[in-house]
Amino acid sequence: MHHFARFASWVFGLSLVALSFFVAAETVARKLFNFSFEGADELGGYVLAIGSSLAFTVALVDRAHVRIDFLHRRLPATIRSVLDWLSIVSLALFGLFLVYVGRFVIADTIAYGSVAPTPWATPMIYPQAGWFAGYVLFAFVAVGLALYATYLLLRGRLDALSEAFDPKGVEDEIKEELGNVHAR
Repeated sequence: MHHFARFASWVFGLSLVALSFFVAAETVARKLFNFSFEGADELGGYVLAIGSSLAFTVALVDRAHVRIDFLHRRLPATIRSVLDWLSIVSLALFGLFLVYVGRFVIADTIAYGSVAPTPWATPMIYPQAGWFAGYVLFAFVAVGLALYATYLLLRGRLDALSEAFDPKGVEDEIKEELGNVHAR
């Protein structure tokens, strides 16, 4: 999953850079040539919607979701493990909820044949399918991790549970950054 997270991060980053160039070209064309490509804002919305849904999975795999951990490290190992388990189960439930609600959005889009109210009149099923696929991927990974965390908890492997699901501390981030520097 770390390879996927890195790939998704690169794709989203390159998409944002390409979008930036498109918006800059659009701005220059409007100001200098009184010409518009039309749809820069529409394309930007699609990139952000699909990219943000993929970013959920990237953050999950990289343990980058924000958790307030100033108290977490001071708690006994058993309580920390239960909180770690609860956090991943909560994310899995949230992912399933996103898929559940997103399913209705997709069904309505198909039923009504919705198109964007823009000059491009993009059939909405295309960007929404990418958005929904990102949520499905997030839910799938989160449920898999929640099952793994539940297995570790039920087996009493609290050290492994903490190692896999604790929020990253300062030491973890420093170690990761130093590893990245040595890899370059």
